[in-house]
Amino acid sequence: MPSMLTVGEVARRSGVAVSALHFYEAKGLIGSERSVGNQRRYPRAVLRRVSFIRVAQRVGISLSDIAAALAGLPVTAAPGREDWAHLSAAWRADLDGRIAQLKKLRDTLDDCIGCGCLSIDRCRLRNPGDKLAAEGTGPRRLLVKPLVAGAHPAREKPAKR
Repeated sequence: MPSMLTVGEVARRSGVAVSALHFYEAKGLIGSERSVGNQRRYPRAVLRRVSFIRVAQRVGISLSDIAAALAGLPVTAAPGREDWAHLSAAWRADLDGRIAQLKKLRDTLDDCIGCGCLSIDRCRLRNPGDKLAAEGTGPRRLLVKPLVAGAHPAREKPAKR
């Protein structure tokens, strides 16, 4: 097996478009060398690095956060098991907050769609007299409160109806 891959080979093996690979490279997420004919050549390790990027994006991690996480690794190195454990631990609290928000949205969204008005902050049925306006703007019943040290979003008491 060759130690260096063309951009087309990396695209085919990783399932990522060539344009996305060029974009990742421009952002410093992956690196390549140039052949004598000035064509990109990627080390085989880039396949795992691209997989890492795709998995992180799939769970909602921003490219800037991915870049920051990968900054500690050489651009041609593949993240290993220990790297993934370290990086994923740093993202855990953020992911827990997103999961809590999505669960709350899932569990309360049908109430809003049930009446069809979609204006939770002004609804006379769910929020008589717009009492929730005192708590701030937006969908107060659907927002998960930010985590406080030691708190767990899944254990937050639901708002009274």
